[in-house]
Amino acid sequence: MLQSVITGLLWFCAIGCGLLAGLYFAFSAFIMTALGRIGQVPGIMAMNAINIVIVQSLFMPLFLGTTLASLLLAIAAALRWSEPGAGAMLAGGVLYMIGMFVCTAVFNVPLNDALATVDPASAGAASLWARYLSDWTLWNHVRTVSSTLACALFIWAIAAG
Repeated sequence: MLQSVITGLLWFCAIGCGLLAGLYFAFSAFIMTALGRIGQVPGIMAMNAINIVIVQSLFMPLFLGTTLASLLLAIAAALRWSEPGAGAMLAGGVLYMIGMFVCTAVFNVPLNDALATVDPASAGAASLWARYLSDWTLWNHVRTVSSTLACALFIWAIAAG
């Protein structure tokens, strides 16, 4: 029974990490560049709108569910270390928790919060927007790579099991 739960969580996390990696990749590969090119006021307005809509969408249950499931898998792997795939499961869970969740909470969300408080047309918005575009995108690259690698590690754990 427990193995079936772990296998289900592995599949859920592999799919969740893959979906989130794709979303983060889109932001890193072209969305942030496009927002930077449309100018400060429309760029800030668009990003603020995205940040409002995303937390009211299916993104949040996927984001939180994958985070919780990854944590559970890391704990299960530590408790079942001698079983096939435990190393990949632990590495995937830890990588996802630190490289995606902690990174989001410590870097991306505070940047989003700061952007939400600025008047897009103000003089101070220019420096904030420039810093936001570079810093937010840098940390988003970390989330992209972490989610992608965690996805691969969860698939490896499935294959090993």
